[in-house]
Amino acid sequence: MEILAEYGYWGLFLASFLAATILPFSSEVVLGYLLSHDFSVVVTIGVATSGNVLGSVVNYGLGFWGSRLLLDKVLGISPREIEKAENRFKTYGVFSLLFAWVPVIGDPLTVAAGILRLNFVLFLLLVSIGKFLRYVFVSWAVLSI
Repeated sequence: MEILAEYGYWGLFLASFLAATILPFSSEVVLGYLLSHDFSVVVTIGVATSGNVLGSVVNYGLGFWGSRLLLDKVLGISPREIEKAENRFKTYGVFSLLFAWVPVIGDPLTVAAGILRLNFVLFLLLVSIGKFLRYVFVSWAVLSI
């Protein structure tokens, strides 16, 4: 993670993008590093949100155009995880996408949104709001220490 922080905003964008995929990345570490080194709070939040949302868009596309075999065998998202995510949609509706940032459940939610062919504009709006608010909170927490 530290190596990505050395690349400033580009490193944060990449870390945020990768954190939204199934890869085990933590964009919060890079975000915290940059904020502690006097990078702009507004730009940092914007870059982190953009990278993370773009990663979720890739997940949506994989769900929309990918097969269940691809999701399970290549990406490691099991049919059970997809089923749980689909059930969250049935229980909580599309507003569950506000929690696409939550570890473990977030990635399958965004993939399930693609599988279920959710309206892309609505998907983008809800995922963006949730991820933006998350980075605002993380930034506030980092700067409060």
